[in-house]
Order: sequence, then structure tokens, then C-alpha cells
Amino acid sequence: MKIAALVSGGVDSSVTIPLLKDQGFDPHIFYIKIGMEDQDSFMDCPSEEDIEITTWIAKKYNCKFDIVDLQNEYWSSVVKYTIETVKKGLTPNPDIMCNLLIKFGAFNDKHGHEFDKIVTGHYASNYETKEGVFLSTAADRVKDQTYFLGQITYQQLQKTMFPIGDIPKSRVREIASEMKLPSAGRPDSQGICFLGKINYSEFIKNQIGEKPGEIRELETNAILGEHKGFWFHTIGQRRGLKLSGGPWFVVKKDIENNIVYVSKGYDPISRYGDIIKIEDIHFLNPNHNYNGLDEIKFKIRHQPEFNSGVLLQSEMRNEIKSDTQISGIAPGQFAVIYDKEEKTCIGSAVISER
Repeated sequence: MKIAALVSGGVDSSVTIPLLKDQGFDPHIFYIKIGMEDQDSFMDCPSEEDIEITTWIAKKYNCKFDIVDLQNEYWSSVVKYTIETVKKGLTPNPDIMCNLLIKFGAFNDKHGHEFDKIVTGHYASNYETKEGVFLSTAADRVKDQTYFLGQITYQQLQKTMFPIGDIPKSRVREIASEMKLPSAGRPDSQGICFLGKINYSEFIKNQIGEKPGEIRELETNAILGEHKGFWFHTIGQRRGLKLSGGPWFVVKKDIENNIVYVSKGYDPISRYGDIIKIEDIHFLNPNHNYNGLDEIKFKIRHQPEFNSGVLLQSEMRNEIKSDTQISGIAPGQFAVIYDKEEKTCIGSAVISER
């Protein structure tokens, strides 16, 4: 079996290589380079260290190694999506689109199509039945990353391979230490997909600019302060408002008039909801019959906990009715859907206007 292993230099993807070698595979290692170093918002330059670590791993395990430059593809897809979504006042998720458009998209178009499987260091798994391949949650529920894979296509899913999906994060670090990998002690990445360590607000400012407007209290309509552009704020946001007497939360945005509404959380209708309107429902495995699907688990952001609810589908409306009140429901964000046993990631949908 021909395997392309995407290694970033982090501990998770690094550990996939000795695991694959132990299973008798001979992976071809690829490092995907996007190249954000020329951006003013870039805070440091980890790519040289990443490439050095990945090169060391390739030599240690006698693997072929190539650097793939997908900068143009990244900017024309993921960055374009992010900027267009933000301009509409919606909340983007570059990480989800990165997996769809870059890791399992542009990379596969350029190189991955020559291989049987594409390996990543995601905390996820998959399994196969007579209906085909399904995406499964990881053994380590705290680190589970199926939320970020909820938009990939079925063809992409069939090529996935997740060697660390059944291993707790603590054990992954132990393996890295035992193998004396240089990434063993590296902290987990906090960047946005391949953007790396950037100042997100500064990045958005460079791409869109600023447009000062009012911050108002939802309940009283009183002017509390000024923002630099509604695109810097998302529903549920608490930090960065620079308002006294809080805590304040962003609960609504008037895009037409460039007003950001905030609340202290006294209004449960504005800050919480149990009905999540969705559109563009995407099921990962089209071979399975999802008609009549009712009880589900779901997430509206990357977190260890699952929410329980019911998926309602009709010609008139599509929505998730949550069993509990959910905070920070942000239009544009993804709702990722799971079966009620929390084993299988069924698919995803885009959260529409409430």
C-alpha cells in the first residue's frame, strides 16, 4: 500500500511515522508549506524549525520526503472563504475548510492521487461496513478532532488514515519521548490551520481594513463604546470588547448599520437558544440512508462535550433542536452532527441566521 504522510513537525503527526513503520508501511513524508511569513500579522516563523524536524524524522526512518508549496491554492480557497465570510458578518472556520480544500483537496490533486492513503495526525478514526467507510470519534475524547473533518467528501474520507486515533494524547507524547523525536516536548499548535502563529485581528485588518461603529447594549440600546469593524467580533465573544462593568458578550450584529450589540447575559433569548437553523447539510457517507434520523449528538464548536438534540429536516426548514440552551450560536459557523452513541460523525451543516 502506498501511503502519503502529512507531517507538520508537531508531535501528533510526527508520531504517525514510527507507528506506520511498526505496521510494516513505508510512508512518503510530505510537508505542506503555505508561506505566511510575508504577512505583517505573522508573529514568528516556525516553518524552518518544522521543516528541520520533519527532515530529521524522514532521515531517522529512511522515508522519502518532499516539501509541497500550496500557497497559491491556500490563498485562493481558504483565505478567500475566510475573508468573504467575515465581510458578511458571519463566523468562518478556516480549519474545517483547510482539511476539505488543502490537506485532502489540493494536496491530493497534486500528489495524493498517486497514493492509496493520506495519513494525518488527526485525533479521529474510521471504520468500514457493507455501506462503506464512516468517520469515527477518537479514543481521546478531549482531543477528538472529528469536528474539523465534518466537511470532507466521501471520496476524501475513503483515503484517510489516522494512526493515532485510538491512542490517548498522553501516550502519543510518551511514544515521541521513547522514540527520542525532537517534537516530543513541543506545545500543541494554537494557530489557525496553516496560518500559523498570527495575530488574527491584525490579519483581518490587513485584508479588510477598519470601519468604526457603535457598541450598544441589547436590552437598553445604550451606546457603551466603539468597535473598529463588526468583522472583528463574533457571536458569543467576550474578550476584546474593552468595556467596563462586564462581563459583556456579543449577542447580535447589525451589519447594515455597523452596530455590535452586547449583553451581560441577562437576556436568555438573545444569548442562548435551543433551535439552531441550518443549511447546506452535508452527509459524509452518501451510501447510508439518513431519512428519519432524529436523535443526534452535535457540536457547534470544537470542544470535548457533545450536545444532545434532534435533527429536523423538511422542504420548509432544516434545524437542530437542542435538549438544552446553547450559548454563542454564530451564523456561518458549522454544526457537526454525530450519532446518539457519539461514535460516528455523520456530517455537518452551516448555521444560518437565527
